[in-house]
Amino acid sequence: MMDLLRLTFPVSGIETFLFTPPLVAFIISFFTSLGGISGAFLLLPFQMSVLGFTAPSVSSTNLLFNVAGTPGGVYRYMKECRFVWPIALTIVTGIIPGVLIGYYIRVKYLPDPRAFKLFVGLVLMYVAFRLIREVLIKKNNTVPITCGLEDKVKNVSIRLNKTRFDFKGVTYSIHTIGFLMLSFVVGIIGGIYGIGGGSIIAPFCIAFFNLPVHTIAGAVLLGTFTSSAAGVIFYSLVSITGSTAAPDWILGILFGIGGLFGMYFGAKCQRFVSEKMIKTILTLVILTVATKYIL
Repeated sequence: MMDLLRLTFPVSGIETFLFTPPLVAFIISFFTSLGGISGAFLLLPFQMSVLGFTAPSVSSTNLLFNVAGTPGGVYRYMKECRFVWPIALTIVTGIIPGVLIGYYIRVKYLPDPRAFKLFVGLVLMYVAFRLIREVLIKKNNTVPITCGLEDKVKNVSIRLNKTRFDFKGVTYSIHTIGFLMLSFVVGIIGGIYGIGGGSIIAPFCIAFFNLPVHTIAGAVLLGTFTSSAAGVIFYSLVSITGSTAAPDWILGILFGIGGLFGMYFGAKCQRFVSEKMIKTILTLVILTVATKYIL
């Protein structure tokens, strides 16, 4: 019976059980979506180290997971009145051209899995240190969200020099151009890594721009969705070395199904889980993977 559930995927050539990709994606994305992260940064090491999928198309397959999975989390955050459109649009505007540059670098200069794993490890180590800083200096608090008038994002405005909004009686503002440039750089890294960039930009939003995680999570996921869609197109249609690096569509969609449900329920449960607990778990996982890849 179990043999009937084993599949060999045509593009990647890997063999695994039919239920493995959606199950792994669900578990990862449930926890990471609490902070506005799709979980692609952990799904990529799983594909490379566990499934043995190390070709450049692993990046586009990872991006396909984001395309299929992130709408669940975005919808839930919108439904709970915790979505800041100017933040999301700024991320999208900066991140898409960065993804194209990242794709070029990945295919042209990082086809060797050894060099790519070192790059992956360094990126993950950076994310881990950002999360450690948040765990050490931020108070352990859980914000109850009821989606009432006091819990909605209000008075939103965007200009070239400043984007601002009000949430739970506090006014938050960021420098629009600076945030746009950050999104561009994150797009380059995300295009190389095949993660969409959410795992990098989310810690920046919290640590450097002091934005509340309960409002930026949905915007970051939307940025991840858009940049990932662009990345899948670039990897599938744009030839750099005489060939493209299209995703393994069946594998990516199976991951995406698990991610869709994982991110939806993760976003739904966010208000009930300690922010400090979530970041501590993520930090331990990321440090383990990063150390393995760097060594």
